[in-house]
Amino acid sequence: MSTEYYEPGDLRDFPKIGEVAPEQGKKFFEYYAAATSAGKLTEREKALIALAVATVRHCPYCIDAYTTQCLETGSNPEQMMEAVHVAAVMQAGITLVHSVQMQNHLKKLVL
Repeated sequence: MSTEYYEPGDLRDFPKIGEVAPEQGKKFFEYYAAATSAGKLTEREKALIALAVATVRHCPYCIDAYTTQCLETGSNPEQMMEAVHVAAVMQAGITLVHSVQMQNHLKKLVL
């Protein structure tokens, strides 16, 4: 039995997600390729975005994959950490802005 909830080797099996539903798997990977390929943003920029999202969404598979992708597309550790800090502060801001709803509701209750 593994001592880890996530099996690092499972990342290698990700391409097999279409085995039971081949049409959906094919469509997913076509979309994935289109979304992550260079366009108006470079592959490097997209990999930094993906790493930041993976970190705030807590996906160890994606963190591993996009850490590698970031290095392969020319990012350095400082740039990667900066991207993660942008994602972290965005997550904090998103959480805090929802406190406005609480404050508005408190105003109704306290009046």
